[in-house]
Amino acid sequence: MTDTLHLDKRQRAMLAEMGVRVWSPMTEAAVMLAPAVDIEPTQAIANAIKPAPILIQRPEGIDHMDWSALRTTVTGCQACTLCGSRQNTVFGVGAPEAEGAAPQVDWLIVGETPGEDEDRQGEPFVGQAGKLLDNMLGAMKLSRTGAHTAEGGGVYITNVLKCRPPGNRNPKPEEVAQCLPYLERQVALLKPKMILAMGRFAVQALLRESVPEVDGTPLGKLRGRVHQYQNVPVVVTYHPAYVMRNLPEKAKVWADLCLAMAHLKGAE
Repeated sequence: MTDTLHLDKRQRAMLAEMGVRVWSPMTEAAVMLAPAVDIEPTQAIANAIKPAPILIQRPEGIDHMDWSALRTTVTGCQACTLCGSRQNTVFGVGAPEAEGAAPQVDWLIVGETPGEDEDRQGEPFVGQAGKLLDNMLGAMKLSRTGAHTAEGGGVYITNVLKCRPPGNRNPKPEEVAQCLPYLERQVALLKPKMILAMGRFAVQALLRESVPEVDGTPLGKLRGRVHQYQNVPVVVTYHPAYVMRNLPEKAKVWADLCLAMAHLKGAE
């Protein structure tokens, strides 16, 4: 390899004709830092020197925000490093909203984190996992955008984290801590009659105050009974993405949904 720091264009062209590879410390550093994909060295360098996002503390008074203000705050949130890698924040989706007010719902479904599809579309539970969730809701005579009626119903779907972790990695504790106040306010404004906690990180976030050592408790041991969060019943179940990898667990998820429906009907 030849150091190109002191070579002019003519000398570099001559070396190229001879089949001699040109090299510089910057190029080697960029290649070492670049992901294992076929990209130009200039792009590798750009990725290596991408500036870190500027973090801004969450605004005060989240627990007093209305629905519209909460959505706007989440959209512009820069309280953790996930703001530097996201395409879109994922606030949630559900029953129709009236003039920026929280929708009327009986059901709140809480997942874990946005994935690649969710990050791109800005909506939770899309892709194959979203289709499975829609099928579950259909079996319950519900839909993700159906309105609340005199007979009940109405669904809102959200995640603990509002931004996708890079590479769909697990959320870090500090990321959950930054996002949890948004979820807390969503629950307070939605006033659901039942929460379905889907997946380990959703369960841990919602039951941290009510279940001792919840972080070390297998999700399977938390199923089969009704918990509480902000005085709202919580039923624990598996995340649709997990079920897709473990199809026999579908029967357990349906049992969880039946438990939630029975509890909700009995409370009316």
